[in-house]
Amino acid sequence: MNNRGAVEGAANTQLGSRVFLYEVVGLRQSEETDQTNYPIRKSGSVFIRVPYNRMNQEMRRITRLGGTIVSIQPVAALGQVNGKATPVNSKTEVKAEEQLKNKDKKGNTMTQAKAKKDHGDVPVNTYRPNAPFIGKVISNEPLVKEGGIGIVQHIKFDLSGSNLKYIEGQSIGIIPPGLDKNGKPEKLRLYSIASTRHGDDVDDKTVSLCVRQLEYKHPETGETVYGVCSTHLCFLKPGDEVKITGPVGKEMLLPDDPEANVIMMATGTGIAPMRAYLWRQFKDAERAANPEYQFKGFSWLIFGVPTTPNLLYKEELEEIQQKYPNNFRLTNAISREQKNPQGGRMYIQDRVAEHADELWQLIKNEKTHTYICGLRGMEEGIDAALSAAAAKEDIVWSDYQKQLKKAGRWHVETY
Repeated sequence: MNNRGAVEGAANTQLGSRVFLYEVVGLRQSEETDQTNYPIRKSGSVFIRVPYNRMNQEMRRITRLGGTIVSIQPVAALGQVNGKATPVNSKTEVKAEEQLKNKDKKGNTMTQAKAKKDHGDVPVNTYRPNAPFIGKVISNEPLVKEGGIGIVQHIKFDLSGSNLKYIEGQSIGIIPPGLDKNGKPEKLRLYSIASTRHGDDVDDKTVSLCVRQLEYKHPETGETVYGVCSTHLCFLKPGDEVKITGPVGKEMLLPDDPEANVIMMATGTGIAPMRAYLWRQFKDAERAANPEYQFKGFSWLIFGVPTTPNLLYKEELEEIQQKYPNNFRLTNAISREQKNPQGGRMYIQDRVAEHADELWQLIKNEKTHTYICGLRGMEEGIDAALSAAAAKEDIVWSDYQKQLKKAGRWHVETY
């Protein structure tokens, strides 16, 4: 015990003395950044030396100042040429490859990239825009509680009489009625499906969507503009007909392995596919309908919303967490109510930074799949947080992430 403690103490001291070089672009000019004397490349990069024990803090500070971390390199892995830092990537690229290697049944080494599943059996485009299925609304329920921001609805459609089959992670198209500004029929809009392949009633006869009414200010007139299709959907009544196309999409599909780990990062209505995954994994009726798929892995949802009343499907999520505490973890980022360590609003990337080391260890497991869905722009903060965690093991996150994508273990759908 004592010897082990001494070894660990020495290791911690060694780690604590390590220094990393952050390459950062896009920093806002301030008194602080004006005084830096780091070499500036033609790309506008700023190089910042960061001790190991301040990595996460510095990453958050850079994000707060509008910067993007392009790379993180251990100083030991850098060569000095004419007094300027020159990153050496070969070592870390090899590490990234090694982390993703496994062996086939014959013992031959192969990469996960070669093992990527062919999704040829996934239904796609059963119904096309020129011949959509006419479905009927069964129910249209509000998801935002009193005091929340905006309108978000859970809408269930009847698929009786159709050949529309889909699986979790796919989308369907909705064609709104009427003509566009050019006098032509409105084009379809895609929405992520929020139900499992069996539907909310587990009878294979419905499909559900989670839809937010799009609302924004016109950049020239300043008047409020509402989205054509989202407004149409949010105010449909039971019995109303709707034109449905699809299904489409193979990017966000769940692995078949019931022992997989699933990391989910969602903002707002990006919760839709995550709800489908969680129902398939944990709902009693779903588990009964899928005897060949009994989830035994670990799922972690990091969910970003502006206010507590905007926590979509809150009761459902909390029920799963209570029933399966060892298999499901729920982490919320409520931007207008919670503060990040710098005193600013708590966004999803702040939660990822808070748990970056733990997430990184999970991502390295070859059974782990990561899904990101929601507003475009959150990826940068997520990448910055995971870059800091990976760099502690001399691994360049951007290289490792490319390998994850090739292996079919990194899934992104943002809009």
